[in-house]
Amino acid sequence: MNHSVCVYLGEELAKYNFGESHPFGPQRHAVFADELNKQGLNSHVDLLAPVAGTEQQLLSFHTQEYITRVKGISATGVGFLDGGDTPAFPGVYEIGLGVVGTTLDAVKQVMSGNYKRAFTPISGLHHARRGSAAGFCVFNDCGIAIEILRREYGIQKVAYVDIDAHHGDGIFYSFEDDPDLCFIDLHEDGRFLYPGTGATDETGMGVAKGTKLNIPMPMYADDEIFLKAWQHAEDFLRQAQPEFILFQCGADSIKGDPITHMQYSEQAHAHAAKRLCELADELCDGRVVAMGGGGYNLENIARGWTVVVENFINNTKLA
Repeated sequence: MNHSVCVYLGEELAKYNFGESHPFGPQRHAVFADELNKQGLNSHVDLLAPVAGTEQQLLSFHTQEYITRVKGISATGVGFLDGGDTPAFPGVYEIGLGVVGTTLDAVKQVMSGNYKRAFTPISGLHHARRGSAAGFCVFNDCGIAIEILRREYGIQKVAYVDIDAHHGDGIFYSFEDDPDLCFIDLHEDGRFLYPGTGATDETGMGVAKGTKLNIPMPMYADDEIFLKAWQHAEDFLRQAQPEFILFQCGADSIKGDPITHMQYSEQAHAHAAKRLCELADELCDGRVVAMGGGGYNLENIARGWTVVVENFINNTKLA
């Protein structure tokens, strides 16, 4: 290990896209990699290659029936994996496994103490449910990471923090009755944006009531509104006392995204990354894995994800 932060880059991640005409297109990985190099940040992190996941890892979160269905559709590459947002393509099963395996390797690297923080750009596929694809998300690497943290590393209290413009419904409803998952999600109000969920009164069910924080943001919310809401998120996170933080930092909440109405600058992402590093150092031995999530304006992706990495570097000391 040369640095305290690792970043994953590689063709296996870049292949997770739905073609030139789809919002989740093929250039998302490349623009981030180019900006990382342009800013000189590539020399301050360890660049790691993507890692293939396994069916066994998928089964920690997804149903066998769903996995088998994706395998079958992957062989032909024809049709949709959901109602129309997530097209199939040849090899989608294996490429989806690459996203999962890379996120899980990031968790492994942090849990083993090789790095304090990790970032993987094509990841954070937070809409997929246990038995279905949704919203450009085939396999929910975030949900799988939560399950693997518990099963393989003995971590019970996980915090999932999401600033993507879209509500992380695949995580929320999969862990709605789980009191040990601290869920914090700042997203555009579901009355105006897919998937239409994440109201303030959705705070968890049963023994988990009060362990979930949904903050619906008004249309055109800017940095000032974000910073006010973020303070509430910090207070909630500190109260939860997590052992590990997963950070979904979708860039589609930055002004100019073609499919959302949010108006943040990349400084919202910078602030969240900086504060999560400081809170992780305070609460959970510095352990943070960030996942790129959404974002459909290529310039915003380049800037938003890069400032997260920059703040990981600037707010992390070698152990």
